[in-house]
Parts: sequence; structure tokens; C-alpha cells
Amino acid sequence: MSDELFINKYLKGTGASSGITAGKVYLLDRGAISITKSTIRETQVEREIHRFKNAIQAAIDELGGIQEKVLDDDVKKHAFIIDAHMMILQDDFFSHSVVDAIKEEKINAEWALDMVTSKFLVSFEKVEDPYLRERGQDIKHIYDRLMRILVKGTKSDIEKRNVKGKSIIIAHDLSPADTIQLNLNKISGFVTDVGGRTSHTSIVARALEIPAVVGVSNITSLVKNNDTIIVDGDEGIVIINPTQEVQKDYIAKQLHLRSQRKELLKVAHLKSETKDGFKLKAGANIELLAEMDIVEKYGAQGIGLYRTEYIYLSRKDLPTEMDHYHIYRKLAENKTLEYITIRTLDIGGDKFVSAIDIPKEINPAMGLRAIRLCLRELPLFKAQLMGILRASAYGPLRIMIPMISGLDEVRKTKAIIAECMDELRHKKISYNKDIKIGIMIEVPAACMISDKLAQEVDFFSIGTNDLIQYTLAIDRVNEYVSYLYEPLHPAVIRLIKKAVDDAHAHKIDIALCGEMAGEPLYIPVLLGLGLDEISMNPYSIPRAKKVIRGLEQDYCRELVEEIMKKDSPGEAKTLLRSEMVRMFPKDFAKSNED
Repeated sequence: MSDELFINKYLKGTGASSGITAGKVYLLDRGAISITKSTIRETQVEREIHRFKNAIQAAIDELGGIQEKVLDDDVKKHAFIIDAHMMILQDDFFSHSVVDAIKEEKINAEWALDMVTSKFLVSFEKVEDPYLRERGQDIKHIYDRLMRILVKGTKSDIEKRNVKGKSIIIAHDLSPADTIQLNLNKISGFVTDVGGRTSHTSIVARALEIPAVVGVSNITSLVKNNDTIIVDGDEGIVIINPTQEVQKDYIAKQLHLRSQRKELLKVAHLKSETKDGFKLKAGANIELLAEMDIVEKYGAQGIGLYRTEYIYLSRKDLPTEMDHYHIYRKLAENKTLEYITIRTLDIGGDKFVSAIDIPKEINPAMGLRAIRLCLRELPLFKAQLMGILRASAYGPLRIMIPMISGLDEVRKTKAIIAECMDELRHKKISYNKDIKIGIMIEVPAACMISDKLAQEVDFFSIGTNDLIQYTLAIDRVNEYVSYLYEPLHPAVIRLIKKAVDDAHAHKIDIALCGEMAGEPLYIPVLLGLGLDEISMNPYSIPRAKKVIRGLEQDYCRELVEEIMKKDSPGEAKTLLRSEMVRMFPKDFAKSNED
């Protein structure tokens, strides 16, 4: 760590949990683990295997002990995240890989663990989806725990630290076990060197509404205990030892944000309805049961998108029908939501450790993934569908199929669902016989035949993240072409309009669940296009409702007509922004940029 005293040093990371806080640094630095790599004789192989298996058991015992010690109810809701780590530790594929390396390479347990983990991490780094890529950190956390046990023994975990006052935790990274062991009542913020918005630290911080910035590169080497630090979780900014003037500015900003949130929370549970009476449902996109409290707090009418990919990740054995059923039943039993949309598996076989034999692909993002994979791997698909159907007896679940590009996929899927229903009926197991089946409109081909597709399903949900990328042939995370990612591109608006018009012509509802839904600037466009439902990050719902309640749909229709006459997305955005500044001067400052 540097001895240099930084004053007013600004660092940029990723805003992982909204809010602004200031406080003293509490540096959580364990120091690097020094491992010895050595070859061993045949007679030492069993000894090393025994050491590794003992470390596995010790790690499982540690994690179990941590879960049992959690007393705080708010924290306890998130202790289940540790289950994922225990599951990996108990997975034969992971442990056998290390044991095989010890036997075949004649190397010590530390070296074998290091070698196997490196291979796992390389696989995760190739994953495009940020949420799935972040799950590689689970493997890294397990590696760290096992290595500490092998090198230092079992006294390797963070104990309840004696954090004084409201401190800001600074760490290279925090595992779920680390986060849960800390006394969160004495923590006002988190900052880490690594991680993204979908890391466990970020998820827990958002759930507990603790400001957090992650991926700040080398902050652990730039701060020391008791430094003053400002954390801006909205802008993703950290300031080390800010001057009094800067602190005053941020205190003012903090007070403004708190006041704004207080006002927005008053809107959260009001009707999502325009001045002229048009109802636009506002739902939430989530991926963990632990987020259900946030969904209710911020006024979601339903779940527009429940991502199920996490259930499949980092396990050798595929989830069973009962694994799915227990998760979806907990969702379904919530009595405050009007609808809960379960999206079936939306990843390819390259993205999780499993028994599926998937050929290597040059471009997996446009290859064997989502419904294409499910129709090829029927046992995998039927286990999930059976779980959803069984849970549908307990609440308003809907099934949503991703990446549909043609009628055959829809018809085959419906036939499989009918088979599952027959099987449940034969077993005398309850399910909702009228469960709604919908599809995601995220491939341009689906938009072009949306009139045909609308005759086959109960609802549409537009996934703008992929629809925009596929329509404009750009990768939005590629810095060289990301500037071309334009939701207001005339081609994108026309495709959405066609899907909406075709859905309504066949009397089915149409939702939009991409990031476009969570950006208040685009709300007038979505209202003008006539969508029935939008779905977004739960925190965005109150702001979206405020905009919806301040508009008239007739006006929005006229605005969309004007936008569609524009030659470029830049012209469309200029018109839209000027109108929003006029109507909502406090919320859309003229100087704001998207």
C-alpha cells in the first residue's frame, strides 16, 4: 500500500448500488496467499488427495457455520447465496477435476487446485453476458477459501469485525460469506477493486440499500484505514480524502437524492396510469428470490422477467424438476403481485458446467442457445417446464420462451408443454390448466412475422437489448461500435410498432422488458406505441410511474408520429429530450446527457 497521502483523488468504477455516503475507510485486506508448487512421488499422491478432501469438508463446515450464526433477519434473507458455494464444493465434477490433476500430474494439492481453477475461470471470462460472467467469481471465492485452508489452516474467515461508527468497507473483493459476516448495521458503503453490478456484493448492497461502487481497479492500494472517502453509487465515483468544499457539495447532493427518493416512494404504490386514463403496467426484472422485498417496496405490479439462468450455473448435475418447483413455488406464493413471468433457460451450453455434450461454436451468441438448446435437450427443458407448471397451482405464473425466430419453435414448445400437462394430469398433480404462454420478441425475424406468432401465444414481451443489437448489427459492449446502439433508430421503432400493432390486432398483450423500459426519457415513446406493460430494475419503477402519471397518451401518440418522421436517431432524441425538459423541468435538466 502506498504511503502517499491523496487529497481529493477521484476514481471511477461501476455504480453497483444507488446512493451517496461519506465515512472512514475500513480496509479489509487479507494479503496475498503464497502457494508452493511442487511435484510429488507416487507414494505421496494419496496424502495430497486426503489433504484436498479435508479442505473441501472444512470449507463446507465453515460456510454452514457462517449461515447458522446469521441472526439479522434482513441479512438472513441473503444467506442462501452461500448455498451456491456449498453446492460447488460438494459437486463431484469440481473435486474430481482436482483429484485427477493430483494423480495424473503428480503435483501437490495447492498446485492442482490452482491449475483446475485457472481453466474454469478462462471459460467464464469468454462468456458475453455480464451476469453469467460474474458467476466466475464464485469459483474464485471458493478457490480462495480452499487455498487459505490448505496453506494456513481453518482459521481463515472474516470474523465479526469491530467496525467503529459508520464505516465504508474497502476490499479487493467480497464473497457472499464475507458480506454476511460483516456487521452491516455499522457499514454505510462498499467499494471493491473488482466485480460488476451482478456480483453478490452488488446484489446484497442493492437489497439492503447500501451505496456501493465496484470495479475500481486498485483502490485497496491507494487508501489506508481511517482515510475519509465519498462513495457515489449512482455515478460510480469514489473520492479519497475530499476537501471540505467537495464534501459540502456531496452532502447537498446526498440530501437532494434522499428528498427525491422520499418523493418517488410516495409515487411507488400509486396507479401506473396516464392523465387521460391509459393504464401501462409497471413490472420488475429480477433474478433472485431475495429481491422480492425490493419488488414490493418499489411498487411493481408484477414480475415481467424472472431470469432462471442462475439455477443452472456452476453445477455438474442439471437442476431437477423439484429444484425448479421449489424456487418457482416461493415466487408464486407472493400474494401482492398480479403476474410472475418465468423466462425459460436463456443461455447456451458453453455457459455452464454440465453433462450436456455441446459442440464448440465460433459465435455462441447466435448459435445453440435459449429455445434452440432446450428443443435439442428435451430432458433439461421438460424438467424446467414441469417445475413451472407444478408451481403454477400456487400463484399467477406465466411461461415466457426466449429467442423465438419462427413458428415451428413455438408449436414444438407448446406441444412439449402439453406433454408435461398430460404427465402431471396422469400423476394427479395440480397445475394451472390455463397458464399463459408467451414469447420474447428479440430477433428481427420474430417482428416481421409477429402477426403469425400472435395467433399462437397469449402474450409478447419485447427484449430491446438483443433486438437493437441484432437489428443494427452491433455489439453494445464493443467500444468501437457501441455509439451505434440507438433505441430511437427508425428501424427499431418501426419493428416495435409492428409487433405492438400485430399483438393488439389479435387481442393479446405486449410488454417490453429491455433496458429501454427503465430509462424515463423513453417512457413517452413506449406510451405512444401503445404497449400494455413495461418491466425494469425495481428501483426504476417509481420514477417511471411519475413520468407515466404526468403524461397523456394522446399526446404521446402524436409525439411518436413526429419521432418516426425524423431521419436519424440523433434528431429523434433531440426532439424527445426537448419535450421532456419542457414537461418535467426538474427531472430532465437541459445539460443532461444520456
